[in-house]
Amino acid sequence: MTWLITGGAGYIGAHVVRAMTAAGERAVVYDDLSTGIAERVPAGVPLVVGSTLDGERLARVLAEHSVTGVVHLAAKKQVGESVEQPLRYYRENVEGLRTLLDAVTAAKVPSFVFSSSAAVYGMPDVDLVTEETPCLPMSPYGETKLAGEWLVRATGRATGLSTASLRYFNVAGAASPELADTGVFNLVPMVFEKLTQDAPPRVFGDDYPTQDGTCVRDYIHVVDLAEAHVAAARVLRSSPGRDLTLNIGRGTGVSVREMIDRINAVTGYDRPPTVAPRRPGDPARVVASADRAAAELGWKARLDVQDMITSAWEGWVRLHPEAARS
Repeated sequence: MTWLITGGAGYIGAHVVRAMTAAGERAVVYDDLSTGIAERVPAGVPLVVGSTLDGERLARVLAEHSVTGVVHLAAKKQVGESVEQPLRYYRENVEGLRTLLDAVTAAKVPSFVFSSSAAVYGMPDVDLVTEETPCLPMSPYGETKLAGEWLVRATGRATGLSTASLRYFNVAGAASPELADTGVFNLVPMVFEKLTQDAPPRVFGDDYPTQDGTCVRDYIHVVDLAEAHVAAARVLRSSPGRDLTLNIGRGTGVSVREMIDRINAVTGYDRPPTVAPRRPGDPARVVASADRAAAELGWKARLDVQDMITSAWEGWVRLHPEAARS
């Protein structure tokens, strides 16, 4: 099969491209390069620069490359920015998806994997979040991901398109230093940035009902996440008409304070965090149940938090050599 991977020059997308090609699948990357980096695309994998809002261009790419499956990762994904720019997020994330699905169904592409998010759950008041946990997103970003799932599912039911929506939890780590996350929007790179600026990391609230008072999250290595995409793609190919919605996490919670302690240990820094007030909308605990992914895909996360921090730090030092401790 040939898989079109939208957003394939991004942090997660580049890992998915490599996982797919390593598994013997053909890949074509479609990316507008607004945040993606062309150099992340492996040699021999075609890169088409374009927007998911450009239906004519999408139709040409699907035909010219004889695409038989799509992995859709292209999206705007900053929660705070989505609050400030909801119209932009709905246009890029929902209308872009609708335009892509229009081209996909017209071309009779049989399989579609959608990048969703744990943000669809909002503030779940449960120890383990299952796929049946009510979805109550708290930001326009989370709303666009939930609306995207609805659109994907409805299209599959109407047309016979095989679909999978993968709800990512907190992604970290890198397969190799050159593929590391270059943004500073997630906890691990945010802590790296503070440490290398000789500033203490910040903890937002230490009075939550958790073991140490800080928020607890489920961290998933980007390599494991990429392998989940390969598994989902293969299930859809072998089982026409499937409709899957799956959590992609490790099922293990780690507190923010524990993550900072581990980051200090890996990096060689020793900077205790400062405590700032809680941020509105931060739930105390969000940890996945990944049992359904194991049952449906035969997939389970292999790498742990230590792997995530170590590999992410190698990438950070590659970009910021001055950060390395002697």
